[in-house]
Amino acid sequence: MMNTYRFRAAAAAVLCLLVLPVFVGAEIIEQILVKVNGEIFTKSDLEARQVAALRQKGLQIDPKNDLSDAQLRQALNAVTPQIMVEAISEMLIVQRAKELGYKVGDDQFKQVVDNIRKEYKLDTEEKFQAALKQENMTIADLRRQSERSILVQRVEQVEVFGKIGMTDDEARKYYEAHINEFTSPAAVTLREILVAGPNDSKPLNAGQDEAAKTKAEQLRARAVAGENFMKLAEDASDAPSKANAGLIGPISLADLSADLRKVIEPLKDGDLTPVIRDRRGYQFFKIEALTAAQKMPFEQAREQIADRVVTGKRKEEFAKYLAKLRSQAIIDWKNPDIKKAYEDGLAEETQQAKPAAQ
Repeated sequence: MMNTYRFRAAAAAVLCLLVLPVFVGAEIIEQILVKVNGEIFTKSDLEARQVAALRQKGLQIDPKNDLSDAQLRQALNAVTPQIMVEAISEMLIVQRAKELGYKVGDDQFKQVVDNIRKEYKLDTEEKFQAALKQENMTIADLRRQSERSILVQRVEQVEVFGKIGMTDDEARKYYEAHINEFTSPAAVTLREILVAGPNDSKPLNAGQDEAAKTKAEQLRARAVAGENFMKLAEDASDAPSKANAGLIGPISLADLSADLRKVIEPLKDGDLTPVIRDRRGYQFFKIEALTAAQKMPFEQAREQIADRVVTGKRKEEFAKYLAKLRSQAIIDWKNPDIKKAYEDGLAEETQQAKPAAQ
């Protein structure tokens, strides 16, 4: 929260290139961009949000920055549509909160301040006041911003989120439609021993190839006879896995080559594969652990399902709620460019919501 309005003062020098204030004597007449049910949203309100949005994207808004004016305008054009949609939505929700009689008491604001002090280690009044000054904020500014945030959350919870649930029928339908998401694939953990032989990068030498095959068969025979496979891998394997006693995996069976999967699937824990020729030479494997595909029971998956279903419902119902508030509001635009940015933001939000609804 304390970072949201950081750098306002530093950014003002750059942003004044975009929208110049009108001077009358020594006073600045604030430029109103839009009125929402009579409540004003000004150029300064927009600038503060623009600076915060660009900061979050890592853009250092600073008079000494080498960011060109054209680049700055492009960056602002990219963030302003979403900013305006969020700003109008917040105004409508806060207005609704006041209609419902919601208020933020002194005790609740004190809790907010206490949390800020704890999070930022502002253990003295002097440190707290210095932090406010650094953010170019007063305690009144902090209270106003905190109240708006709390009121928005209260309206969301009471008017929308608190009314959303999930029936068992909905949960089971989701589970059946997305069963693959709740199924862990069959997997295998192996240990390997490789005897390097002629490969694609070396001329084929029948004698070397036969020697590598013979050595691999001999190592496998020793493993069958009971020698410690891990020790054999450490001593004799040419594979990089020798550093880990030949250990590979766990690996999904689906990620293995079709030929190797056919060899491994009929085996059980502790079994050895035959010696197999591959491009590196001759190798064989020991099955450390072979697990079949496992389906998570519905009862165990239900919490995950609830999170997904309810989250989707929340987005859908909250979008409907905001659309209703907008349809009932009197929005009086004073700046056509900002109005267009808002409309572009709404169109983009609607477009993004389509795949989620499908």
